[in-house]
Amino acid sequence: MMISRILDSAAAVLLVLLTLGFGFREWGVDVPPLLIQGVALAILLLLGSRVRATRKAFIVTGIALSVWLAAAGQDWLRLSLDGLDKAAFIAAFFTALSTLRNVAETSPALQRTGRFLASQPPGRRYAALTVGGHLFALLINYGSISLLGGLAAQSARSEADPLIRSLRTRRMLLAIQRGFISSLPWSPLAFAMAITTAVVPGASWATSVVPGLGSAAIILLTGWAMDIIFKPRLANPPKRAPVEGSWALLAPLFVLLALLAVTVLGFHAWLDVRVVGVVMLAVPTIAIAWAGLQHRSAGPETSLRLRARRFLGKELPAYRGEIVLLMMAGYIGTVGAPLLQPMVRAAGFDMGVLPPWLVLAMLVWMIPLLGQIGMNPILAVTLIAPLIPAPETLGVAPSALVIAIASGWALSGATSPFTATTLLIGAFANVSALHVGLKWNGGYFLVTACLLTVWVLVYGFVL
Repeated sequence: MMISRILDSAAAVLLVLLTLGFGFREWGVDVPPLLIQGVALAILLLLGSRVRATRKAFIVTGIALSVWLAAAGQDWLRLSLDGLDKAAFIAAFFTALSTLRNVAETSPALQRTGRFLASQPPGRRYAALTVGGHLFALLINYGSISLLGGLAAQSARSEADPLIRSLRTRRMLLAIQRGFISSLPWSPLAFAMAITTAVVPGASWATSVVPGLGSAAIILLTGWAMDIIFKPRLANPPKRAPVEGSWALLAPLFVLLALLAVTVLGFHAWLDVRVVGVVMLAVPTIAIAWAGLQHRSAGPETSLRLRARRFLGKELPAYRGEIVLLMMAGYIGTVGAPLLQPMVRAAGFDMGVLPPWLVLAMLVWMIPLLGQIGMNPILAVTLIAPLIPAPETLGVAPSALVIAIASGWALSGATSPFTATTLLIGAFANVSALHVGLKWNGGYFLVTACLLTVWVLVYGFVL
């Protein structure tokens, strides 16, 4: 037990150091790449020994691919180091976001906001939760599903009628899930944008955010419209309980989002630092300041020292499975792509000979379909990115490829039974992730995918 705690704390400290190192490198500090890659490898060794077998399988696969590269006569060492660099970036980005989620989950103001949204009357509950889920996702990422999902499930349990309780739970949880995935095509704090803008040549968050907002609007509005159209009509609707509080409870959320936006966009525009680089240093700084404010108002039980000890000793190591999975997805995608390319071409499939419109349309559908066979979106995107022709070859702007990929990434979050979103929603509803992805979201996926395909093509070739 003592050894496990020591290993956990060592891995957590290395994750924090990795975040600082990667962040400083993005800001122009000369941090040796081998140092970054070595720390990433050490983190994988510390965490990988104590994850379940399915996560260990990713590590074994990564090692096997590196051996395959060497046997194939390729530059396996350079490619493996590139893979470790990608794994380091993912781990650093995850750690930076975790600091904000850690503080947000203990915020009384956000708890009150979540309860207010979950207690809305049926006529506006879906809209309130899906917009609220979107806003919370911008701040705390997957923590938005945990926070709002828990409050929604608690609210639904107060309903005595089992049929009404079941319908209410489903509608509330779907609103939260679709609100979350709608943030993926544009949020600077989302892995979808961070990874996609890194793998598409010439892409940046600043040039992709506007079309990404278009995709987000389609995802949000389609869910809301389908909820209204297919809303169950009850013969004896339940009595509405009075809503406690007012919309003014959302003020702290908007203040935090405004602070994040001004900080991230301000430094990005002022110093020309990539958005992901600003996030890695600015977000933990904001989290520490926020934790300090909580400590001042709540007392010594929320002191920064105790919070830091819990974060490094328990909370961050508790994500060991997710961290290993995400890091190895980036690694496998990087080292596997050079092996996949000749195999794909030998099979007669070449995106370069396809019509450009078909390439963009395929990206919207390909990522969620790969998600059905267990392929993490990070793995899928890093694997297929080298197969995609350059934007200038397709005759489109890099942002067109970004929104096609990010839109498909968002749809994978609604349908893949292997993603955190469907697993969390299924856990709150006491149904399987497969049930959530295919039965609850199957029709929604088909409608939304068609609309997103049209939007991607219009943006790429008309706008």
